[in-house]
Amino acid sequence: MTKPPATQAVRDYLLGLQQTIIQALDTCEQAAGGTQTCLQEPWHKAAHEPLQGNGITCILEGGQVFERAGCGFSHVQGVALPPSATQKRPELAGAAFEAQGVSLVFHPRNPYVPTVHMNVRMITAFPVKGPAVSWFGGGMDLTPYYGFEEDAVHFHRVCRASVQPFGPERYARYKQWCDEYFFLKHRNEQRGVGGIFYDDVSELGFDGGFAMMQSVGSHFLEAYLPIVERRKDMPYGQAQRDFQSYRRGRYVEFNLVFDRGTHFGLQSGGRTESILLSMPPQANWAYQKTFAPGTPEAALTEQFLIRRDWLAGL
Repeated sequence: MTKPPATQAVRDYLLGLQQTIIQALDTCEQAAGGTQTCLQEPWHKAAHEPLQGNGITCILEGGQVFERAGCGFSHVQGVALPPSATQKRPELAGAAFEAQGVSLVFHPRNPYVPTVHMNVRMITAFPVKGPAVSWFGGGMDLTPYYGFEEDAVHFHRVCRASVQPFGPERYARYKQWCDEYFFLKHRNEQRGVGGIFYDDVSELGFDGGFAMMQSVGSHFLEAYLPIVERRKDMPYGQAQRDFQSYRRGRYVEFNLVFDRGTHFGLQSGGRTESILLSMPPQANWAYQKTFAPGTPEAALTEQFLIRRDWLAGL
């Protein structure tokens, strides 16, 4: 199969992005007095496995700021695209493919710090007939346990800045896409306050799609770290930790039931430990749990886990 142009440039950018993010993660931990640093584990797929390729899984567990934070890079090739990748491209069913990307989920210790997810990726299919077809996907979204308007506004403002150079309509389009994608249908509930999400983007061409990937990835730390700094030292008790664990259960439900990235990795024979690095260290479930009106716990679902225009008037 013929490689598309600049595949190595995409790989180089993604590896650099991963290192920049985990260095920032380690710095954040050290500044808070933590002693844990990210474990970096390179991996290679064996010759007999369904996928070929390699990657680096970086994970920090038991930190002062982050209870579990994973950031993975993967670059793999396979003989046939899995069903999750051809839902909107049935003409590519069965085509050989190459996929590379960086995906992360950070689960903070303090319940007042939100969980965050970010992913940027490129997939190339090699149909039997016709030229190679490449497309890009990615985005970032914020999942708070206790809602703060200024955090949601800041996150969305940076998300808008990351895609604004590629068309004034893209933020609104990708914000709506994010709201619709990160939605727990069986709960009739948003996963968080959203952000931006896009998939199967090829209309910008290779250069434009790659440029937008770089912009989204490179805006991540600006979107998230100021929120961490504002919230990481807020006092909390066991009640807040219990609520955090309860809400993490919703995160698990989405990732296992709906997330296309999880499905793509598992269906294609990816590395299970790396695919599931998004799981929180602890989560729980309760039967028909309710919260009293007027409490911060009730306010989360009433005021934050709804589709809102966070940048109205800005």
